[in-house]
Amino acid sequence: MKDLSKTCNTWGDDKVIDACCLFGMMDTTGRRFSGRDITRAIGNMHDRGNGLGGGFAVYGIYPEYEDYYALHVMYLGGSSKTETESFLNERFLVAYDEEVPTFPLPTIHHPPLVWRYFVHLREQPIDQSADDYVVEQVMTVNTVIPNAFIFSSGKNMGVFKGVGYPEEIAAYFGLENYEGYLWTAHGRFPTNTQGWWGGAHPFNILDWTVVHNGEISSYGINRRFLEMYGYQCTMHTDTEVIAYAVDLLMRKHKLPMEITAKVLSAPLWTEIERMSPKERQLVSALRQSYGSLLMNGPFTIIIAHQGEIIGLTDRIRLRPLSAGTKGSMLYLSSEESAIRLICRDLDETWTPLGGEPVIGRLGSVAGSNGRQHPVGSEVYTS
Repeated sequence: MKDLSKTCNTWGDDKVIDACCLFGMMDTTGRRFSGRDITRAIGNMHDRGNGLGGGFAVYGIYPEYEDYYALHVMYLGGSSKTETESFLNERFLVAYDEEVPTFPLPTIHHPPLVWRYFVHLREQPIDQSADDYVVEQVMTVNTVIPNAFIFSSGKNMGVFKGVGYPEEIAAYFGLENYEGYLWTAHGRFPTNTQGWWGGAHPFNILDWTVVHNGEISSYGINRRFLEMYGYQCTMHTDTEVIAYAVDLLMRKHKLPMEITAKVLSAPLWTEIERMSPKERQLVSALRQSYGSLLMNGPFTIIIAHQGEIIGLTDRIRLRPLSAGTKGSMLYLSSEESAIRLICRDLDETWTPLGGEPVIGRLGSVAGSNGRQHPVGSEVYTS
């Protein structure tokens, strides 16, 4: 077997820092489709992972419970399920709960029990929003109750992940039986942290999900900044901070994605100096206010939430990202070959610039020239 640690760097150490694979696809008309194509696409990049993590996020998955928070919880043993259910019943009205259906595979070893709960708040909190209340409860479970982790907590969406190749995780959870209008997927090659079920991607809070290829070397300062706002990192991997940073910037601080991108993948100071006075003032203010959320290190990320998908790389583009469109579909991938496997005759394909987000929204999709193209009820028109 080829020793990848030596072919990927000239120092011959055991750290492989250019692997992991990402894929995202969205029908910008809101049409729902199964997980078959995205499983084929992410499986085409099998060699970018090593079987220590795979996962998917799906939006539009629970239309019958679209107004409920869908909590996906993994239980690693002990009395964690009993304690968690007691906690949830005290703080929420649980409309329905069940074990997430699974289909055992010989390659999936020692899986945790995975359960889902559809919950409403008992009453509107006086001093915080419903979303803030849910975030608080998620952080409490993940930090206080041993062996219990809420890893998905949004409305009408769900995360499915675990230790295995992504195509194995898809088969284990039977994702061909689910439908959504937006899917993201990840194949993991962990380099700094252990492979475990909670550490697989996507990472989630409320309906925000993130999949990531690369390394966040600013994790320490990012984490300390987020802890000031009540976020607790419990999944033992650097990617978790991106999900919480997006929630803070976009949901709590109301920044649009175009501005959030300038925080996470900030322009270099030498570039800022060449900007127009108005733009320079804005970007300088962002650097001063959110300098601790700048993501240092090589990365490509795909961010998703209800009605929107975003692809973004670090400013000097040290990790790959390809984009393509066909009709109302937007595709984002680590490799163009994965897109063409499921859609051979693309209308447009391009390599996004470093630090420049590719954004797909219900009703429109950004093409290679950055313009928002309107999407009709049936076809994308440029």
